[in-house]
Amino acid sequence: MTTIAFLGTGLMGAAFVRRARTNGLAVRAWNRSPSKAQALAAGDAGITACASVADAVRGAERIHLSLGDDASVDAVLEPLAGALPRDAWVVDHTTTAVRPTAERVARWDARGVRYVHAPVFMGPANCVEGTGWMLISGDPARHAALQGPLKAMTGSLIYLGPEPGRAAAFKLFGNLTLLGLLGILGDVGRLAAAVGIDMKDAFSLFEHFNPGQTLPQRAKRISAGQYTPPSFEMSMARKDLRLMVEEAARGGQELQLIPALAKLLDDGIARGEGQLDVAAGVRVPGP
Repeated sequence: MTTIAFLGTGLMGAAFVRRARTNGLAVRAWNRSPSKAQALAAGDAGITACASVADAVRGAERIHLSLGDDASVDAVLEPLAGALPRDAWVVDHTTTAVRPTAERVARWDARGVRYVHAPVFMGPANCVEGTGWMLISGDPARHAALQGPLKAMTGSLIYLGPEPGRAAAFKLFGNLTLLGLLGILGDVGRLAAAVGIDMKDAFSLFEHFNPGQTLPQRAKRISAGQYTPPSFEMSMARKDLRLMVEEAARGGQELQLIPALAKLLDDGIARGEGQLDVAAGVRVPGP
């Protein structure tokens, strides 16, 4: 039976451990709070709760991580420098920053350890079920070698190319979009409160109208620089933002994200782009 180590058994890590057991793997689990790993091991002889990271990685074919950030990854891994066998596999699912991730890959490469960054768009339920999306970048030979075991963890394994920090970047792109949408929902709720409409009632709009369906088309327009003919003129979009801010203020509410978007459109209009598609206002302007 293949044995893996799993370092970090919070919500995501614990769910991944359960998936590993479904896939017939033995798991040596470690968590900074030992009770979490111990709870996983209770009643399952295939899971060993380890008191230290060194105990967890001993004899493991692969070492998986699901930790908090770059600092926690380094705090857990760096004490193992010189202790891990050459050609060990380290597969890190932690959401980390782009440049530190690339530096970490290079550092472990120099030590002869195969470090791969594979962040995910998966909630705990996805981790248990093996559904969702896992990103991976870096050496294509490593991607090829890990395809089997990683595909067993997720519904879709997406290879993003040989640059080791690309998976970290794309993970941040995705999370920025998801969190940005939450911010917009917050402003919808504030505007609803201002005009006396219950938030639940206001959100019922999205049972019929899915703004997310426009995202690929808008992204394509921006990346191609195609702002004519406009589908929504920047000047008219700016007028609508003014209406939102003013209506919220009448009801004693202050929108949070919309003023920042309004500033972008003001800048675009000042550049003489008011008749272009509103997408031109959010692009990254050239020098």
